Amino acid sequence: MRGTRPLALLSALFASATLLTSASSAAPAAACTYPAEVLSMTRWKVQLPVDDPAQSGTQVLQILRPRLNTYVLSPWFKPNSACDGVQFRNAVNGVKTPNTTYARSELREMQTNGTTEAKWSSTSGTHTMVIDQAINHLPNTKPQVVVGQIHDGNDRSTFRLDGSALYITRDNDTHYKLVNSNYVLGTRFQAKFVVSNGSIKAYYNGVLQTTIPVTFTTGYFKAGVYTQANCDNSSPCDTSNYGQNTIYNLSVTHS
Repeated sequence: MRGTRPLALLSALFASATLLTSASSAAPAAACTYPAEVLSMTRWKVQLPVDDPAQSGTQVLQILRPRLNTYVLSPWFKPNSACDGVQFRNAVNGVKTPNTTYARSELREMQTNGTTEAKWSSTSGTHTMVIDQAINHLPNTKPQVVVGQIHDGNDRSTFRLDGSALYITRDNDTHYKLVNSNYVLGTRFQAKFVVSNGSIKAYYNGVLQTTIPVTFTTGYFKAGVYTQANCDNSSPCDTSNYGQNTIYNLSVTHS
């Protein structure tokens, strides 16, 4: 009889462990609805390749805070299924911003109030953007996308994928610095810009690739996907033909 109590205790412990294991394995996967649950949108507004129904004529849809905090538009701007990244997609037939050739699904830097557009100088302070991202899809015929920009009315520097070749650009030189000659779609990489003392330092996976002398006073960062193809040079002219990028982490600092 003395042996029955230890056996009963062991059985109870085993049953408890089984219940705990079952509960653990049944735990729900991460769930999210809005991109702002994955990435901080404090410094951004989003520009999307669809028409804004609130504006007269055809104009790009722009979403600012606080609306951006609870905004999603599938498939153009949404969390991925793992809720660890935000998907940016743009089709070749997307609505374009004024004076541009191509459409985009892209974040545009704002001041911390979320409603005033950011503008800063390349010769004053230090301005840094870091993007942890993976390019997932390219348009047909002209397989090119931009996935990170310094802009001031012109593309001062970008990360640009042309087929399998990933470049850092300088002004209109789209092949200025090759950083990866064999990029595989879906591969995560870190793109980093540091602007200070009249120059842009561009890093790929933490390694400095180039330093570009430049002077401007109205700079800002952009991140997402800016598809370098449209219905004039890529077919079919519909939403099945697109560029796509996923951003896992995004940070901007000014000092």
